[in-house]
Amino acid sequence: MSTWDSRRSPVPESPASPADLAAVFRNLCRSSPWKWQSMRFEYWDQAFSSAPAPGAPFVRAWLRRPGALRLESPERLVLHSTTGINDSRDVFYVSATRKSWLLPPHLVTPVYDDAGLVRRRPEAAYGEPGFGNGRFSAALDPVELAGNAPVPIEFPGSNALDIREVRYSDHEGRTVLEAVVVPNAAYRPADPAAPLCLPGRSLLRVDVNTGVCVSSQSLEAETEGYGHWIRIIAVDEYMLDDLFLAQSMNLTDVRRHISWDIPA
Repeated sequence: MSTWDSRRSPVPESPASPADLAAVFRNLCRSSPWKWQSMRFEYWDQAFSSAPAPGAPFVRAWLRRPGALRLESPERLVLHSTTGINDSRDVFYVSATRKSWLLPPHLVTPVYDDAGLVRRRPEAAYGEPGFGNGRFSAALDPVELAGNAPVPIEFPGSNALDIREVRYSDHEGRTVLEAVVVPNAAYRPADPAAPLCLPGRSLLRVDVNTGVCVSSQSLEAETEGYGHWIRIIAVDEYMLDDLFLAQSMNLTDVRRHISWDIPA
């Protein structure tokens, strides 16, 4: 992975059939944990058809996997900053469940398809930091749109989403897969109170380079404002621990004047 993620990628050639492109969309939705480790972005908790409206509230975010998150308002006021990101489990740690000992996703190997996207996800310690509601976390790893693995070909209705239309498009200068979808009965959102898709048709965009769901919008008249928008600024920047601490204990802010008392 490169330090700076390209803002614009060449649009790949479309597969031979819509069914192939739908499979690419689902595998992309499973791939986020293996595509990046840190991201700087802006997040709007509402839907837009083309670009965020001027003055619409948003947050600036710095995220470093696993679990480190910093959020600022547009005025640079810190809204949230994780602490305890260096917690460890020593020989005295006791847990009654094996789930506590699962490895982070990037330390385990999934089953990839021929394009390098994830076809089947292994058991791992999944989960992204959240803020406000569960849609924030789900957008960063949108596996709820596809499930952990393909469904049997005999039961296509077992897919989380019925993909009606899918194509390559552009979002904030980045290549995305854009799809019009309808949730099936098998759709199980990570947060039932804040799903990426409401009942009825929704328009989704998933970033090709990161697997992040950068946009969701309900296409039903009664819920047309429901959704979110993400503007990715940088991927896999180096992020110091101090960025995620409420109060830095290690670094000196060199922008501040330091006075020196010199005895006469």
